[in-house]
Amino acid sequence: MKIAMWSGPRNLSTAMMYSFAARPDFAVWDEPFYAPYLARTGADHPMRDVILAAHETDPARVAARCAGPIPDEKPHFYMKHMPHHMDGMPLDWVSDCVNIHLIRHPARVVASYGAKRDSVTDDDIGFAAQTALFDRIGGMVIDSADIRADPESMLRKLCDAIGLDFDPAMLSWPAGGHPDDGAWAPHWYGAVHASTGFAAAEQALPDLTGEAAALAARAMSHYDRLFSCRLK
Repeated sequence: MKIAMWSGPRNLSTAMMYSFAARPDFAVWDEPFYAPYLARTGADHPMRDVILAAHETDPARVAARCAGPIPDEKPHFYMKHMPHHMDGMPLDWVSDCVNIHLIRHPARVVASYGAKRDSVTDDDIGFAAQTALFDRIGGMVIDSADIRADPESMLRKLCDAIGLDFDPAMLSWPAGGHPDDGAWAPHWYGAVHASTGFAAAEQALPDLTGEAAALAARAMSHYDRLFSCRLK
């Protein structure tokens, strides 16, 4: 099985990658189209030069690896992807994948992303790109809040929905990161590197003001659309 997990940033996506990586039967790949996206767009992201030097920037070569053999002779492959990286990128390989869309409330995404960068745009958080991709390729939807509220129950439901046996190993992982982390990990992955499992359920939504509140409000229709389709 190949799983393509589609998620915006600051959305439990790295913890989900660690969860699947904790299984002995899965290889994982961390945002393989990030370097091609940076090379194509010229976007000024944290650690840009390091990322471009460390990762493949040719989208055709990345797509060929997505379509090719599963690494390390594993039975299954978990690929962490971001929809807003995919404009103009090859997508023919997704037909061989189980496509899953991971969502999070926009207010939480904006607050978390804003803590890592001085400015945040609609394109940065990728909600419009995610609904557009969902319309194009289909797939199932899961909400990060449901996973954090009851990790074992939701992971069991997810595994059952995609025809995969649940493995309790998915509930924990060693602190300190994973060998397959992207080169951007030092900037973005501090919290998950300190973790050994899924964080507790989130409480009240963050209180946003000004442009941050407006940004979250613009994303709500996209979130609500996918939320209505989520696995329960």
